[in-house]
Amino acid sequence: LELYYDRGNHHEFVSLVKDLARPGEFTQSQTFDFEFTHVEKPYESYTGQNVKLRYFLRATVSRRLNDVVKEMDIVVHTLSTYPELNSSIKMEVGIEDCLHIEFEYNKSKYHLKDVIVGKIYFLLVRIKIKHMEIDIIKRETTGTGPNVYHENDTIAKYEIMDGAPVRGESIPIRLFLAGYELTPTMRDINKKFSVRYYLNLVLIDEEERRYFKQQEVVLWRKGDIVRKSMSHQAAIASQ
Repeated sequence: LELYYDRGNHHEFVSLVKDLARPGEFTQSQTFDFEFTHVEKPYESYTGQNVKLRYFLRATVSRRLNDVVKEMDIVVHTLSTYPELNSSIKMEVGIEDCLHIEFEYNKSKYHLKDVIVGKIYFLLVRIKIKHMEIDIIKRETTGTGPNVYHENDTIAKYEIMDGAPVRGESIPIRLFLAGYELTPTMRDINKKFSVRYYLNLVLIDEEERRYFKQQEVVLWRKGDIVRKSMSHQAAIASQ
């Protein structure tokens, strides 16, 4: 695990070593078999603005003057099952005597290929709104204590409305996540960094004033492929 502001200090959370050959000379090409069994892979691979978490194989040939080193990265995905508790999100936002809207999202936890479905209700409109959108914000937090860094990245902008709404109007939302580069939500990884996602509802009036309301959602990587594969293997074994 490498923090870009702390280059040179790599934090290892998994390290396994195997000796493949005794001291001697190589006079021709040789192949060495190796195996690491039951390797713990607690976190998902991740490359962000200020941090990189990687798994890799490193082959080292030790020599007197300088070693020969070759590395190969391995991508690790953490698969999850469907959350049992997945309540909808319903919130109100407004400016006293000027604007009152209610928005609702169908879930609070979405897998990376999911669809965000929701509605915006306009209960009171006394300002001239010309534009409304939903943004997906990715917030990467690194460091601890006084040395905490926050990096916000707008992953997606989804236009809900272009023009003035009226009181009582209801606008549907349908945002497909599969088209965006997203990762699962990552919390306090190795006590070094976190990655969180937010839905940011943005309204812009005719005087270019911006009103917004943010709501965190949890993203997770679906593990259905693994379960289907395992059930298929079990079916073959039972035949």
